Amino acid sequence: MPCSPRGDRVLERITPLVLTFDEAANIERTLSALRWARRVVVLDSGSTDGTQAIVAKFPNAVLYTRPFDTQASQWNFGLRETGIDTEWILALDADYFVPPQFAAELEKLEPPSGVGGYRAAFEYCVDGQPLRCGLYPPVTVLFRRSGARYAQEGHTQRIQVAGSVEKLSSRLLHDDRKPLERWFRSQIGYMRQEAEHLLSTPLATLGVADRIRLWVLVAPALVFVYCLFVKGGLLDGRRGVFYAMQRAVAEIVLSAFLVEAMMDRGKKQR
Repeated sequence: MPCSPRGDRVLERITPLVLTFDEAANIERTLSALRWARRVVVLDSGSTDGTQAIVAKFPNAVLYTRPFDTQASQWNFGLRETGIDTEWILALDADYFVPPQFAAELEKLEPPSGVGGYRAAFEYCVDGQPLRCGLYPPVTVLFRRSGARYAQEGHTQRIQVAGSVEKLSSRLLHDDRKPLERWFRSQIGYMRQEAEHLLSTPLATLGVADRIRLWVLVAPALVFVYCLFVKGGLLDGRRGVFYAMQRAVAEIVLSAFLVEAMMDRGKKQR
């Protein structure tokens, strides 16, 4: 991203795009770390917990609202319908925190024309403390706006960009501090969609991890053991145990939806 003739700072040619829905527990920390941005676009799905009032406190943040339908549609609306005019987008969930070293790496980027985006790894946090055992996968968070489009995949979305996707060396923090009750409610919807995705996708096209998730009697226990012992969650103390339990519960919910769907299929075949 070479300097423009006007000498603009590189970070001024990146627009952070943040999606929110009842994110009062997170959004102030997220926006505080984005003060370097000329303009931050926040696309809200109708928050009622004070999220919008918090966003209004940041002079570089502009708030748009749109009723939620799917993650992909929400992101695509943010890319095309919110007046973003920069070449690059930094796509962030409201619980992603951009540390100073990450912003410093963005400032130094000079991608060749064939690079369409950059993928970032995460440090997963519980109660603000990074864990050794986090399973959150790398995500393409920085990309050229032209030619970029989101597609829905299960409960989440995947960005499709023109060109290659390179890896950033700095990490983002995933630091969700919403109440546990909110997490439980979210998993119901997420895992229902994930079950539909797994059962509607040909087995040959699923990755190894998704194939294992179809082992409804085994996957939850494997995830718990993997997080706690293989990934070192025990060394993270109570936070590591808490995270391993969360991941196992999520897989149990997924397994329940998978079994329910299989039973429904059996009824229809009778």
